[in-house]
Amino acid sequence: MLNFDNQAAGERILLQLNELEEFRTQAYENAKTYKENTKKWHDQKLARKEFVEGQKVLLYNSRLKFFLGKLKSRWSRPFTIIKASPYGHMKLIEDKTQRTFTVNSHRLKHYIGDSLDEQRVNYNLS
Repeated sequence: MLNFDNQAAGERILLQLNELEEFRTQAYENAKTYKENTKKWHDQKLARKEFVEGQKVLLYNSRLKFFLGKLKSRWSRPFTIIKASPYGHMKLIEDKTQRTFTVNSHRLKHYIGDSLDEQRVNYNLS
């Protein structure tokens, strides 16, 4: 009554499934290229930090999350690098207590306080 041909309907369904699989693979490839391009762009924007032995650095304190004051700094006092590894871990020494420990270089930033004291000039305005 409905002119329903089982053979033609089966072929049509198989074609639709093949098209659906092609759409999936194309979407997967598009997402993969998008992620690669985004990663490339992000990596270009990163600034590389080079640390050497004897340099002073500040350590990021990640435990100051609860009840943090508005103006309280998350960076701890200056430490001195004893050993710098090319793989990103640094051995630091605390100047006051002479305690040594190892941290990841992602938690460090350069300390420029000493160089600012050398450049400071006082002028007498009277």
